[in-house]
Amino acid sequence: MDFTEEQRDRVWGIAYRMLGSPDDADDVVQEARLRWLAADRAAIRTPEAWLVSVATRLAIDTLRRAKRERAEYTGPWLPAPARIAADSGPDRDAEMASDLSLAFLHLLERLRPEERAAFLLREVFGVGYGPIAEVLERSEASCRQMVRRARLRVREGPRLVEASAEEKAELAGRFVRAIEARSHDELMELLAPEATHLTDGGGRVWAALREIRGADPVARGLLGAARKMSERTRFEQRFGVVNGEPAVLQYADGQLASVSTLVVREGRVIRILTVLNPDKLARTVADGRSAGPGAPGPTP
Repeated sequence: MDFTEEQRDRVWGIAYRMLGSPDDADDVVQEARLRWLAADRAAIRTPEAWLVSVATRLAIDTLRRAKRERAEYTGPWLPAPARIAADSGPDRDAEMASDLSLAFLHLLERLRPEERAAFLLREVFGVGYGPIAEVLERSEASCRQMVRRARLRVREGPRLVEASAEEKAELAGRFVRAIEARSHDELMELLAPEATHLTDGGGRVWAALREIRGADPVARGLLGAARKMSERTRFEQRFGVVNGEPAVLQYADGQLASVSTLVVREGRVIRILTVLNPDKLARTVADGRSAGPGAPGPTP
């Protein structure tokens, strides 16, 4: 008997949160499916726990290989969007935003593979420390310590639960209008003084190779990029939703060229994450895949 749709979504959801790549998540699903078909299912007492364990271990192995590849990546590496909706309202798929936002997934890059697995299984999927210890082949005490360390390391980054979807959507709309108007002053009103901008071109398209820091450099960089794109192509911006979170979508000659998500704090944009790498955008546009809830219920 093959995967059910629910089982497939669960495995994919774990893998995507671990890896930040829809393609890598698909590979994990395929390998988990082959192992499931080959397994003696009569000996599997809890299929859900078995699948969570297999998916997590496969994702850890994949992430270890990916870490080496990402060390050689051209410029900053950002997660690939799993779902882009150009015309969704700010509340669409809002439940996805907290643990599938690009900002959150990027923060998880601070963690080692096993830390990331323990943190996600506990904090996102509600798995108990006993099952986590079995998956990671560690003691429960060790897993509790890993989760505590992971919480601290994730909290070192920009706070993520800092604005409602409505507030982010309103700021994203103003952001789009400011760039359309080529207004440096309007952008400066939206950006916090310590704002940063991270761009991922993957060596495929032009992108800054380092994080841009400070409201004025960020504003000038945004306006300069928009001006250059307008000179070469039919440039258009739209409000959209990426992984359940309000975002800015930029198009060149009708083709999606970038997606930018905004981290908002106290009414101003504190951080911008922009994915320009066409390899990361093509799959999402063609597929429109949603990670779904993908989360098993809490385990005591």
